[in-house]
Formats: sequence, structure tokens, C-alpha cells
Amino acid sequence: MSTRVVTAHIPNELADKVDALAARLERPRGWIVKKAIVAWIEEEELRDRLTREAIAEADQGLLIDEDEIKAWAASLGTDAPRPFPKP
Repeated sequence: MSTRVVTAHIPNELADKVDALAARLERPRGWIVKKAIVAWIEEEELRDRLTREAIAEADQGLLIDEDEIKAWAASLGTDAPRPFPKP
């Protein structure tokens, strides 16, 4: 796999945390940074996919009335919780 170096200025406090974590895990600093970037990108890709799916559902009219959601939420923790409303 080919790689390239990417640099970024980060606050000293964050750099100290990366260094401490690298020392504790006995891993190179670059390994820690790579793991963090991969995790953040995966999270952002998931957020983007879910947002696009939600927009598509709304465009199709698959919506739930706000009052139904509030009633469902209010029923949680009671003796008779309501089922989750369906569009």
C-alpha cells in the first residue's frame, strides 16, 4: 500500500495526549493519528449516509407527526409505554 505524509498543526495539549497514548499503548504517534482519522472519517461517512437516507424518506412522505413522537416519548418509563409511531 502506498502512503504519503500529511501534516497538521494541532494544539500542544492535544499533541501531548497523543504522545501519552502512544507511550501507553507502545505504538508510534503516527499509528494513533491514523486510527483517529480513520474512525472520524467512518463516523462522518455514516452521518452523511444516514442524513441522505432521512432526506430521501422525507421526500417520499415517510414522516411521523411531532405530537405522536412527543406522546411516545412521554409514555416511556410508564406502566403503558406506547409502541414507536410509524409513518
